[in-house]
Amino acid sequence: MILEEMIEAARGGRTIDLLLRNCKLVIVLSGEIYETDIGIWNGRVIGFGSYKAKEEIDLEGMYVAPGFFDGHAHLESTMLMPSEFAKAVLPHGTTSVIFDPHEIANVLGLEGIRYVLETTENLPLNVFLVLPSCIPATELETSGARLLAHDLEIFKDEERVLGLAEIMNYPGVIYNNPEVIEKLKVFFGKVIDGHAPGLTGKELMAYAVTGIGSDHECTTLEEAEEKLRLGMHIIIREGTTAKNHDELIKLASKHPTSRIFFCTDDKQPDDIEETGHIDHIVRKAIASGVNPITAYQMASINPATYFKLSWKFGSISPGRRADILALDDLKKVSIRKVFVKGQLVAEDGEVIPGVIKPTTFPIRGTINVAWLYKEDFKIRAKGRYINIIEVIPEQVITKKRVEEAKVENGYAVSDTERDILKVAVIERHMASGRIGLGFVRGFGLKSGAIASSVAHDSHNIIVIGTNDDDMLLAAVKIVKMQGGQVVVSNGEIIETFPLPIAGLISDRPYDEVKSACKRIREAAYRIGSKLKDPFMNMSFLALAVIPEIKITDKGIVYVNKFEFIPLFTGEKNE
Repeated sequence: MILEEMIEAARGGRTIDLLLRNCKLVIVLSGEIYETDIGIWNGRVIGFGSYKAKEEIDLEGMYVAPGFFDGHAHLESTMLMPSEFAKAVLPHGTTSVIFDPHEIANVLGLEGIRYVLETTENLPLNVFLVLPSCIPATELETSGARLLAHDLEIFKDEERVLGLAEIMNYPGVIYNNPEVIEKLKVFFGKVIDGHAPGLTGKELMAYAVTGIGSDHECTTLEEAEEKLRLGMHIIIREGTTAKNHDELIKLASKHPTSRIFFCTDDKQPDDIEETGHIDHIVRKAIASGVNPITAYQMASINPATYFKLSWKFGSISPGRRADILALDDLKKVSIRKVFVKGQLVAEDGEVIPGVIKPTTFPIRGTINVAWLYKEDFKIRAKGRYINIIEVIPEQVITKKRVEEAKVENGYAVSDTERDILKVAVIERHMASGRIGLGFVRGFGLKSGAIASSVAHDSHNIIVIGTNDDDMLLAAVKIVKMQGGQVVVSNGEIIETFPLPIAGLISDRPYDEVKSACKRIREAAYRIGSKLKDPFMNMSFLALAVIPEIKITDKGIVYVNKFEFIPLFTGEKNE
């Protein structure tokens, strides 16, 4: 763009590309609503009022607001290719997204990061990356890659790379782990996102002093307030499993909101269709009593400011990108038209045909598993009591419980009466044959097994089942599909959902992925699951950086101490 030409267009000295007439402009910079026309030239807003334009659109008094930002998301958790993700979120007003390619990098390393960069480059959606900081997240699991500071530095100067993603290894920060500290030094001065659930006091101060600027893992108002006081930005998450809006939106009535914004983190495609995306969180915020303009600020200018993008994004003002929403109703967030860079990309809930052109980037197969046998799933009883993982519905955190094991013929087995089911995590990157075995409560299966190659963070194969035969069948099917999700019952495969791209992402269109998500979940319901999304809950059982107890291919992890604990233990009240 030639600056002199933009100045000439702004002062009315040349014909502009588009004039949006009769708008009620939501000015997120000043908190006002202002009736005006909006001039757009070369993809940018150049001014307000009357201009001579090649095209005019009369918005007939509709509200006009900046496009929404998703402040922290993982493409892989949607199971959609980037072009299909754009189809899903653009009609909901999300025009910018910050991706952390943590999941695919744990499987494919630098190749995974390059996949996300290459396939998002030419979309009518602003995609920015923060580089995954913890590959692997911990030494408590087997990952497909290890990325050090010098590996990540390769991408540091890429235009769409903004900094370093969530620092999950907070003990590594607090106790000066050299590998973690080196990454912080390399990216000092750029955006560095946090991830420190439950961290408090002097340890939190040691974490914040490094320049880590945000946290999306707060679950209580008190936790968020402490982090806010220390200068961190609070990202309110409302995804498919982790839902923190109702608690954290209380911040907006007690504190200035300029350091608060929204993210989905992990949201599946059928959930996007049914409830929305960032528009859903804005709607909830307004229904909770937040001033509508404040809610729109938290969805636009606040994240743009945090990510050092407000010079170009986050507001409808001269010189900024013309990423614009036209709405019938500000409070209901009823979006009629979506413009990206001044181009109409979605209207009345549908993407404009032809605006999204997919980019392909071939990657290698990633399911490498040693030959599996039924005996691999057997657990010889070594005591009366066992440590079990207790699921908390709609949360990624779990609770550690001690229960009496059900023992048959000298082996601990699943107990459907008490909803204590066997869980296995099978290493899938280097065919080591390593399998972690344990028990979980909360899934409610009455028969069969469910399995998936989506298991945060290292994405080994995870299986939950009522019996070893069905667990073996489910795991073998995952291997044969080269990744995906499976439901098995009584020796039969009753539903599958292939995910051939890194074992995480489908190669099918958005509509097909939505249907597959519903089918696989409904199949899990048929064998007894009562969880809203059992596969999402299952994927987080291996997340060894989120309290309280998890399981990896290396064993059972007590996250509060970042150490392994035995399956069999002492008395029940331990």
